[in-house]
Amino acid sequence: MGFAERLAAVGGERGDHTVRSFDAELVQLANTVVRAGGLVEAQLAAAVQALVRRDSRLAAEVVAGDAKVDALEREIQDSAVRLLALRQPVAQDLRHIVAALKIAGDLERIGDYGANVAKRTMVVNQAPPVRAVAAMPRMARLAQEIVKDVLDAYVERDVERAIAVWHRDEEIDELHTSLFRELVTYMMEDPRNITSCTHLMFIAKNVERIGDHATNIAETIYYLVQGRPLKDVRPKGAGHDFDPAVGELPLT
Repeated sequence: MGFAERLAAVGGERGDHTVRSFDAELVQLANTVVRAGGLVEAQLAAAVQALVRRDSRLAAEVVAGDAKVDALEREIQDSAVRLLALRQPVAQDLRHIVAALKIAGDLERIGDYGANVAKRTMVVNQAPPVRAVAAMPRMARLAQEIVKDVLDAYVERDVERAIAVWHRDEEIDELHTSLFRELVTYMMEDPRNITSCTHLMFIAKNVERIGDHATNIAETIYYLVQGRPLKDVRPKGAGHDFDPAVGELPLT
């Protein structure tokens, strides 16, 4: 019986206080992960909206909000380390704690990539729009949808949904490769597009990396529920190795 089931079962029964306390701590840890996921999901939605609407004020709010994601990751890390040290969990309880640590790390990175999309959006907004930006929202919204689905899979411990997310990462990779080639074409046609297109390339790469971290979370959910790693080869678009570096942009 897992911690959630045990916690539900102790309501009308007399049981060991230590076990009930540990179960409650595990539930609290999972709830903090869910809270971090909700914040990251909101941050990503705002970053996509800022990109689509060319809204620099909203983009700045996304950048400022990233600190909250970082704080939640630290809270999860501290709680998980304390539980590992004091409770010495095994089997499923250990997997719950390890999964919380791994998912928190992936959520923090998704938050970072969302903030970097927002930073570059503010720079791109200083120039006239490039034609290719019409394709960018499609890719960004797909990443947003995948993140939402994988977080729902974690809440529901839904392996099938997690596997579906795992397979959809290839869609983002294919859009990324197509958009990259389109932007290169625009730069060759008109050198005045080089600066804006370069920033758009980095935005696209950040969005692609968001998809990768959502895939990481899907793999962690599979491990959490099944007790073994997902052994299939991770899906990747044909042009994945063709991508440029992420290139994070500091605020100046």
